[in-house]
Parts: sequence; structure tokens; C-alpha cells
Amino acid sequence: MSAIYVKEQGAVVGRRGERLVVRKKREILDEFPLSQITQLVLMGNVQLTTQALKTLVRRDIDVVYLSSYGKFEVRPEGHGSKHVALRQRQLQMVNDRAVALTQARAIVDGKIHNQRVVLQRQLRRLADAGGQARGMATYPRHRGQFENALNGMIRMQQQLPQATTLDALRGYEGKAAVYYFEAIRTLLDPAWGFARRDYYPPPDPFNALLSFAYSLLLKDVRAAVHTVGLDVFAGFFHEVRYNRPSLALDLMEEWRPLIADSLCLEMVNRGSIVPEQFVRTGSKERPVELGEAGVVQVLQAYGNRLQTRVYHPLVGPGGDTTLQHALVLQARRLAQVIAGKETVYVPVKAK
Repeated sequence: MSAIYVKEQGAVVGRRGERLVVRKKREILDEFPLSQITQLVLMGNVQLTTQALKTLVRRDIDVVYLSSYGKFEVRPEGHGSKHVALRQRQLQMVNDRAVALTQARAIVDGKIHNQRVVLQRQLRRLADAGGQARGMATYPRHRGQFENALNGMIRMQQQLPQATTLDALRGYEGKAAVYYFEAIRTLLDPAWGFARRDYYPPPDPFNALLSFAYSLLLKDVRAAVHTVGLDVFAGFFHEVRYNRPSLALDLMEEWRPLIADSLCLEMVNRGSIVPEQFVRTGSKERPVELGEAGVVQVLQAYGNRLQTRVYHPLVGPGGDTTLQHALVLQARRLAQVIAGKETVYVPVKAK
């Protein structure tokens, strides 16, 4: 057991001995042994008793509050980070434009590489399926557009060394992202209504699915950053702004395609989630939302994905670990760069 999600509106999570107990009114909905919990996620109108909160914080069990649709709200931190010297070096490096550009370039290179791998895997999957998968368009629906987009991403990746400023680097990354989602659009059935990546707010079911998956990923990358003692708000690639978790967004980039994008595409491939499950609210703030059944499906699929075994060189002999642990290892990799033990951040690159 790792992450526990409580999303029953009006529920209260309390402690009874060495167990967390979820109640609604007088009914016990669920119980979990504290020894098996690494993260408690409360979604929407869910309360946590003071006794339970103190216990979780003292035992370094991550507590995260999300909105009912997955947006990060708050995370209790206890006494905060003790890694003062590490954070001082982090702030110095973030303010050194040349150093920040070097780290940011590595981050973007890893992201574009992994986006290309995801597209190529989808292409092979469709080829193995005879050109069609459930929920996906018959391929090639727009083969020329797909190949042009993939070639455009390659060009953007090749031009990264030419970026002499962070703004120029962001331009290459942004153009590569446009190409990437153009390619994804050619793979999706038109019923998904996906024209481009839009997230303020998501206008169609696939964008809403992506946004929910990204919210889940971001809260776990934030937890990884917190674990190694870095400042979540001081990033290299993402511009530093008030209340923006720039460093978490930096470290999230290489994982977006490998964890969130591929998860969404696989759920569509299997037909385990369909456009009809999404709720058209008629609201300008959130016109499309993932329905209750879809939330449960994505949470389960996401949790399973994080337990996938992968290779990571920092693990030691054999290098076998989970994706969830790999998130922490990558945060630790960046901490080594900030501490002066390594020169350039090395992102995970899928094969």
C-alpha cells in the first residue's frame, strides 16, 4: 500500500490506534494500517482530525489536499526543511543565468526525447493491432501530419544547443509541445474532440483527462522535492512566480509523457475510458469534468503505474525500483547538482 485517496464528500479521517479510519456520519467506510501508508490524499470536502494529522506529520507520511477534480490545494509540512545550505545553493544557481540555462536545457531535452518515445510506442502499438485500437482513430488518419509533427520535434530538440537564453529555450520547448499534441490528435478518435492542448480550462474530454493526470503527477513530484530538501518554488526552466512550484514543474517535465500522457493514451487504447463518461457542466470555469467512475478508474490506473518496476542507476546493483521511487531519485539527482557533486542534471530518458 502507498497512496490512499479519500474522496467521499463529507467523510472524516481519524486515527484509532495504529489505523486510519474513514467515517461518514457514524458509518465506517474504510480502515488502513498506518504502517502501510506513505501518502494520504484528501479530495474535496474531506476532513482530517487533529489527532490523525499530528500522527501523520510526525511519521513523515505525506498529506495532500486536492480539490474534488484534482487541483493541488495545500500540503502540511511539519517543521519544514532543515537543508538550509542546500537551499541557499539552489537560490544562487537559479539566479545564475548561465547555470540555470544549462540545467533547463537538460530538462527540456529529456522531455522532448520522452515525448518522441511515447509517440513511437503508440505507432508500434497501432501497427501491431493492424492499424486500429479501441478508442483510437484508424491509423494513418493523417499520416503526413503525424510524421511532420514528429520531424518538427526532432528539429526542435536538435536546436536546443542554440538557445542562449531561457526565453529562447522556452520557445523551442513550446514549439515541440505544439508538434507533440498535433501528433496525438491524429491518433485520437474525433469523438474525443481534441484539437490542441488547452488547460485553462480543459474544453474537451481528453484535455480534462490530461489535466487530471498532470495534477496527480505534480503532487507526487512536489512530494519528491520536499523529501530531498529542495525549495519547490525555485526552478531553473519555469519562470519563478508567486505561488508557482517552479522546481516541481521542472522535474515533472520528463515524467509527463512517460507517466501521465502514456497512461491517458493507454486507457483510451483499451477503451477503459470513453468520452461519454465526462460531464458537460455548462460552466465557463470547468466546462468538462471527469465523471465519478472515471476518477476512480484514473486513480487506480495511476497508482498501478507508479508501482511499475523500472531501472534507475542510483538504486545500485540491478537498478530495479518503482516509478514512484524514481521520482525521488531524480529529485536527488538534481540535489547532487545543486550541492556541487555533479555538473549537469541527467533526466530519465526512455528507450
